[in-house]
Amino acid sequence: MSFFTRPFSPLGSSVQEQRDRWERKRSRTARELVQTEQRYCQQLELVTTFFVEILKAKGTLRRDTRESIFGSIKAIHSANQSLLVHLENGYFGKGLDQFCSHLHLYNMYVDNIYNANKALGIQLKKNKAFRRFKKLQEARPEFNNHKLEELLQLPIHRIDQYKHFLQDLAANTSPDNPEFEQLARAVTAVCEVSRRIQDNARCHENHLQLCRVQKLLKGRKTKVLATGRWYIREGWLKIVPPKGSEAKPKMFFLFSDMLLEAKRCSPLHPNNGDKFAGQHAYPLQDCNVEKVFGHTRSQGGLLSLTFPKAKLLLMSSNQEDLNDWYQSLSSAVRKLQSNQTVVHQRDELCRRPPHAATDDHDMLSNNPSRKRNMMSAETSEHPQNRPAEHQCSPLKRMKQCDAPEQRAETSSSSCTIL
Repeated sequence: MSFFTRPFSPLGSSVQEQRDRWERKRSRTARELVQTEQRYCQQLELVTTFFVEILKAKGTLRRDTRESIFGSIKAIHSANQSLLVHLENGYFGKGLDQFCSHLHLYNMYVDNIYNANKALGIQLKKNKAFRRFKKLQEARPEFNNHKLEELLQLPIHRIDQYKHFLQDLAANTSPDNPEFEQLARAVTAVCEVSRRIQDNARCHENHLQLCRVQKLLKGRKTKVLATGRWYIREGWLKIVPPKGSEAKPKMFFLFSDMLLEAKRCSPLHPNNGDKFAGQHAYPLQDCNVEKVFGHTRSQGGLLSLTFPKAKLLLMSSNQEDLNDWYQSLSSAVRKLQSNQTVVHQRDELCRRPPHAATDDHDMLSNNPSRKRNMMSAETSEHPQNRPAEHQCSPLKRMKQCDAPEQRAETSSSSCTIL
């Protein structure tokens, strides 16, 4: 009878195997990073050579127009060429760490990308010489059928690629490696730019939604475009009247700070047949949202909205749609009230009661020894209190500046503000 025993595997060999796997993954990621960086620099060079430099020499576009379209792409190309030299020589940590000091160029570029697309579209419509020049340059074999619009998006897409490459490099680099801290700093810096891109995309999408709703409303007196306002949703709901008459369907637009009620214009109107007329704008600051018959599956349900000067009873025969409205309204009200509470609490902490100075003066005048002790304590604590006052003052100014905008917006709207 023969026995087969499993060979003994010491702990050191398993650790070494794990390190070997990390090194293989790291080498593969590094190779892909170098290859894609070479292609990326080639594409940036195409844009700077055949568009930026030639347009500058020919004078086809004015300087401000040219800068609005191409932004900091020339400076980005220069920074990435330096990065590529380090990557090709194997200095990943050093090269990426130095490259992070140039990420402000990417911040400038991503902040300008939507204006760049708009400026490019305007020139393509109005400037016949530029339109012809763009078509001729894109026909070059070097561009490989790529359009200028696609090439201008390269820095945006490259940041997302950097994020994944650097995360893989850092994950497969030993903490004992001298490059580990450099890679970790690079990951943090690139992720911040990636978040900036995502935030800009959300803001741009929200702006497009606000513009769309503004175009749906008849006239220009009902203002939807406002700083800090976010579009949430829209849809038809029936208003249940208090005296039991027939419920009337209305179109509602929900934003982060208000609920807008509108009715459809007459389809026979020559210009506004597909638009809505704003009727009431309900601020959500002091709104209370409740379900009345929210669990009635067959008949939908009712929502009760209570405002300081009005009350709405909204009905929907679709249970799922009603639940969505309830969640959206409750979430908007909760966020608005929580933000206002935080600002109010900070403002109260920064405000000193007027009578406090008088009380302190009277108490100190009656007790000279206590006066000396408190003066010495204030002298030692004064450097610590100054930053707190400095932090509070911007909140006060922000709160005071918000009020005039809200009043101006209220007065400019044609619908009733309740």
